[in-house]
Amino acid sequence: MTNDSMSGSEGGESVVKDSASTAVSPEGGRGRVPLRGWLVPMFVVTLLAALLGTMYLGYTSDPEKNLHDFPVALVNQDDGDVIDGRTVNVGTQITEALKDKVPADKVDLRLLGIGEAQRQLKEGHIYGAIVIPSDFSKRLSILAAASVVPGDVERPVITVHTNPRAGTYAAGIVQRFSDRAMTEVNATVGTQLTEQVAAKLAPGTDAATAAAQLSGAARLQLAKPIDVTVGPFRPLPEGTGQGLSAFFYTLILLFAGFSGAMIIHAMVDNVLGYAPAEYGPWYRHIQPVAISRWRTLLAKWAMAALTAPVISGIFLGIATLMNMPIDHPLPLFLYGALAIAAVCVTGLSVLAAFGTAGLLINMIVFVILGLPSSSGTIPIEATPRYISFLADFEPMHQIYLAVRSLLYFDGNLAAGLSTGLWMTLFGLLFGVLLGAIATHTYDLRGLYRLGVPHRPAAALAE
Repeated sequence: MTNDSMSGSEGGESVVKDSASTAVSPEGGRGRVPLRGWLVPMFVVTLLAALLGTMYLGYTSDPEKNLHDFPVALVNQDDGDVIDGRTVNVGTQITEALKDKVPADKVDLRLLGIGEAQRQLKEGHIYGAIVIPSDFSKRLSILAAASVVPGDVERPVITVHTNPRAGTYAAGIVQRFSDRAMTEVNATVGTQLTEQVAAKLAPGTDAATAAAQLSGAARLQLAKPIDVTVGPFRPLPEGTGQGLSAFFYTLILLFAGFSGAMIIHAMVDNVLGYAPAEYGPWYRHIQPVAISRWRTLLAKWAMAALTAPVISGIFLGIATLMNMPIDHPLPLFLYGALAIAAVCVTGLSVLAAFGTAGLLINMIVFVILGLPSSSGTIPIEATPRYISFLADFEPMHQIYLAVRSLLYFDGNLAAGLSTGLWMTLFGLLFGVLLGAIATHTYDLRGLYRLGVPHRPAAALAE
């Protein structure tokens, strides 16, 4: 709606008359600008800066403090052991202790079987898994016996699988969380084992005295009886930028659609004569073409649809030249074209519906709110809740889920491709409906751009 008149054909004439009656300086321009004309731009910029600060600094300030519902699996495969005639299952004890001590509002600790845990790791639904093996209690018993009777023995192992394909920052959080949890588990189990062994060596003696009778090597071995190994479930291949390639690929798809909408909108309006073009000292403003808002928007949409696959192909070619691993080039090309077209069409519809204000709306929706809620750098579960709420509908998060699935999860629909695909199609449909309803409404009410009618003269006369 650049340089639009919000009145009918008569309104268009009144605008010209009002403009002619405005005080004109000797040079041919207006005499003065009202104070609000200077204050409003300053207010808008200040408000935009406050929103930028809230979103960008809010989500980077302290991710682990903002942790909520962070999904991690706990797999207890321990079969237990029989010690002195009674059944002992240390894995179950550890599981219960972690359930009680891990804050439920911060970590979503899921008690899963090994098969289900692996499936959720493969689909990116969890960021890591702690696995207690089936012979855990038996190995602890062997370790306790070896502290009394010399012999070589291996410590029982708890394995922590991280999921860098779901996010490298999230993998770091899993590692730090497991380090703290396993340190506490090691200390608790170590104390129990030391007291158990000491009681056998000196029955009837208090625990402290009995423990002192153990050799230094035995005490050290029992103090830290568990070997914790941490490693990626499926390491990222080389050329992914430590898991950032999916985020940046998403970013260029969104920016291509967002900036494409602004460029097509401005340049087509200039070609049609509804907005001036200024190149340095050169100014160009031609006679407006008699064309409806709807037909104008259709032309812009057509340009977006034709350009999107070309841009998607260019991005895919550049990624290939840069040796970025792409296992599913055709689906990535097709989805990239869809994502660019959806963002561009929606951006053009917003501009058609809201005019100059649409520039701000597009910037806020696609960029300012989109980047922090994308989960491409910091997982959604480590951002403030007001940012994680945005991820349910923000375009960039939906595009990221689809791109991440195609690049890191073998194009698995359950790994985010299905959600990203349907939400992108929904966004495209929303953009088409918004543009069609807005432009048809303006056209039917005779709200012509610059007061230039596009209906036949005979119809206007009636």
